[in-house]
Amino acid sequence: MGNRSMGREDTLGVLPSLLFCKMLRFLKRPLVVTIDINLNLVALTVLGLLTRLWQLSYPRAVVFDEVYYGQYISFYMKRVFFLDDSGPPFGHMLLALGGWLGGFDGNFLWNRIGAEYSSNVPVWSLRLLPALAGALSVPMAYQIVLELHFSHCTAMGAALLMLIENALITQSRLMLLESILIFFNLLAVLSYLKFFNSQTHSPFSVHWWLWLMLTGVSCSCAVGIKYMGIFTYLLVLSIAAVHAWHLIGDQTLSNICVLSHLLARAVALLVVPVFLYLLFFYVHLMLLYRSGPHDQIMSSAFQASLEGGLARITQGQPLEVAFGSQVTLKSVSGKPLPCWLHSHKNTYPMIYENGRGSSHQQQVTCYPFKDINNWWIVKDPGRHQLVVNNPPRPVRHGDIVQLVHGMTTRLLNTHDVAAPLSPHSQEVSCYIDYNISMPAQNLWKLDIVNRESNQDTWKTILSEVRFVHVNTSAILKLSGAHLPDWGFRQLEVVGEKLSLGPHESMVWNVEEHRYGRGHEQKERELELHSPTQHDISRNLSFMARFSELQWKMLTLKNEDLEHQYSSTPLEWLTLDTNIAYWLHPRTSAQIHLLGNIVIWTSASLATVAYTLLFFWYLLRRRRNICDLPEDAWSHWVLAGALCIGGWALNYLPFFLMERMLFLYHYLPALTFQILLLPIVMQHASDHLCRCRQSASGLWSGES
Repeated sequence: MGNRSMGREDTLGVLPSLLFCKMLRFLKRPLVVTIDINLNLVALTVLGLLTRLWQLSYPRAVVFDEVYYGQYISFYMKRVFFLDDSGPPFGHMLLALGGWLGGFDGNFLWNRIGAEYSSNVPVWSLRLLPALAGALSVPMAYQIVLELHFSHCTAMGAALLMLIENALITQSRLMLLESILIFFNLLAVLSYLKFFNSQTHSPFSVHWWLWLMLTGVSCSCAVGIKYMGIFTYLLVLSIAAVHAWHLIGDQTLSNICVLSHLLARAVALLVVPVFLYLLFFYVHLMLLYRSGPHDQIMSSAFQASLEGGLARITQGQPLEVAFGSQVTLKSVSGKPLPCWLHSHKNTYPMIYENGRGSSHQQQVTCYPFKDINNWWIVKDPGRHQLVVNNPPRPVRHGDIVQLVHGMTTRLLNTHDVAAPLSPHSQEVSCYIDYNISMPAQNLWKLDIVNRESNQDTWKTILSEVRFVHVNTSAILKLSGAHLPDWGFRQLEVVGEKLSLGPHESMVWNVEEHRYGRGHEQKERELELHSPTQHDISRNLSFMARFSELQWKMLTLKNEDLEHQYSSTPLEWLTLDTNIAYWLHPRTSAQIHLLGNIVIWTSASLATVAYTLLFFWYLLRRRRNICDLPEDAWSHWVLAGALCIGGWALNYLPFFLMERMLFLYHYLPALTFQILLLPIVMQHASDHLCRCRQSASGLWSGES
């Protein structure tokens, strides 16, 4: 025992000395770091930066769509909410980041193209991120072609074409989003290729995970810049799905390994992009917390969540609507204009222009401005009082109510009389007793559309309700038609009997609300002009705000369908169109978006050549004639799937779009064609020309 104990002590004493000796040896040797530098890549990056950054501040004036994006940058600087139906907010935030880095305060009037920028506008900084994205797209094109296993010469050709294409240069030197979109499109493709090529030798390594996650991040960024980015995302998902399908059939992998591969791809290519997409909107809504000019497009609940504007008006409102409450009722649809249920002393004309008669009752319309005549009192049909009891008696789903116009004290009514502009629907009016055979029909059943149970109470802003007429079952509806001059061009409200469901035009919500206390009409009128006293906070969750904002962005339609420089997808291929971006007011200096006719035509011919060759090879392989070795064939197919698929997915959908289109919409598709051009040329040199030389040599030998 004693000897063993001594042995342990000797060992413990030797270990530090051994470590010390190794450290001495390490210090005696020089520390060497080896770095491989691809000079081609460095040269392409430098050239890209020179062509995109040189004199970036020229012209110091608003150029084409800078007038459009500049307004949103100013909104970001001032934290004012806005809605842009052209795409998600990530691209706008990147442009705003450039303004923030340059110290822009948002004080510039973006009112016309060609306006000279004031001294407080950091033009270079605002255009920097698009220019950097355009510059870095050049070396990325080089790397993509290398990852497709083509030569350095071919990769250089693709990068140089990206470098000198003048439409890409022009677009990337301005405060526009296309160059940033192209950057993330190419980054997604490059990341996936690097991940795929590392699959065979180092799966689940840090390098493998890095490129897989970067693929998902890049796809999400592309979609977050413009909805067009979803085309490249679908391209990457499709190719990844094909590769995953082949992976499932690999018998050398265990079931656990295959499942791990599939889960990794699902997380990186599905979960991460969705999370990042939500994150873009979260940051967007966190930054834009103040009321702005686009508030009216959003719901009352959304508006009330913003600082100022409606929030300032509705801050002290009671939550539950009670019998005796004074309310304004806003149409949920907001189409064709946001408006409120309204009435005034004027009546419908006795005879309409088409000779049809009316009830000559008091007009009820939907008015697109806040007005004292938008106020209504929720009355209990069984009582005469128009005040709120103490304690208040809340109105619930299914209750029968009467709506009394606040300023005229007449009750909302509908009957079997055709509406002014919608003869298939009933006229809605405020009832006037003419002492003739036309009794009042002013009972309405409350239907809370978004209720959680049949006992739900009617809540301010939050509840979306329908008013169902008790006598005729007609539903109060905004038809959207503008009344003639006798109706002051306000919007028509009707009773719709042929209802197929709770359409938005039939749904209303309480926007402004107070508890009525005045027993006399003059007291009530004073109440309608005075502010509320109670303080009840009402905030929407992020998911509720995101859902509404996303839906508005997808459904909001731009009515401008024509533009001087708009074009069709067919005109892009033949370059029969251009865009005049800027004209100097005193000299002949101009900026036009023009494509390079040689590059565009060659790229289109390369697309046709690849398609014909692919199907020719496919037919011959069906006959067991393999013109290409298996490695060359797989590289050829993958290159075509990325380049032809990327071009088709970024181009063909525009034929189905009913919106204004411009030449710059073709640029993402063009980049995939440019990548394909040198690939087809190398293939022709390596395989077609050699086959011809072999055939001619064999022919001469036989002779």
